[in-house]
Amino acid sequence: MWSNAWRCDVHGEVHPVAPPRLPTPEHLHQITRSARVPVWVPWPLPPGWLVTGTTFAGDELTGARATVMACTGPNRLGGVGEMIIAAEEPGIGLGASYAGIDGPDPGADMIDTPSHAKIHAAGHPTPLWWIDAGENRTAYVGAAGGFWLWTVLWPEWADLLMVDGLTLLDARDARLELDLPLGALSPRL
Repeated sequence: MWSNAWRCDVHGEVHPVAPPRLPTPEHLHQITRSARVPVWVPWPLPPGWLVTGTTFAGDELTGARATVMACTGPNRLGGVGEMIIAAEEPGIGLGASYAGIDGPDPGADMIDTPSHAKIHAAGHPTPLWWIDAGENRTAYVGAAGGFWLWTVLWPEWADLLMVDGLTLLDARDARLELDLPLGALSPRL
């Protein structure tokens, strides 16, 4: 009764999700300053891709416990591809909700199988496992720096982007000077 935490009837206490915004330098600095998890940015961006939004879960008291970066660009099989990259503490569930799966975390059985994709996160090879995601999307999950790392792509065949092997940088790294090309705010956020 006296708690100021956000409460869900199904999940109990949850971290509030901020409204999505384009990551202007000022907004990105605000998120990176409070983030307790990486703020992953694919860099370099795939050819023709733009950064199309960001959001986070958390509050001023606890900081960002999950971060999300959205990107949009040409799909190699035609049309437009969209990608969301999320980093979160275990148990938050923001990445799982974008992937369209039940529960806050991926199943434990994924570690018993070989990985399905590999990317580089903060200079380290990072294996990712394919997750049976919701309709018309594909999702991969792994761990980087002790946090879940989710990539969710629309449409489902946009996962050809994973074949190229993404490189992710943590925007919290003060040495980075990224000039992010911005597009219109993603409706996926």
